[in-house]
Amino acid sequence: MSSLGPAVTWIKVEKPTFDLVGVVLGSFRLAGILLLVALVLGIVLGAALIRARRRPLAPPFDDLSLHLDRAGGGGQAAP
Repeated sequence: MSSLGPAVTWIKVEKPTFDLVGVVLGSFRLAGILLLVALVLGIVLGAALIRARRRPLAPPFDDLSLHLDRAGGGGQAAP
């Protein structure tokens, strides 16, 4: 097999560079987004908890319901 032109055995590639400024700015952006998400979730959760605690409580069911005597000491059961 004969080649008509010179064979390319290697390709010159530029040396990769590390973009420290890009990494730092990306980290700040990610931290800012996480900060905003945490702030919004905290406000929503806090408002929900405050609203739930300020809501008037319903009357307890113990005052309104009848209780069965589990000890068996009060009267006889119907046949």
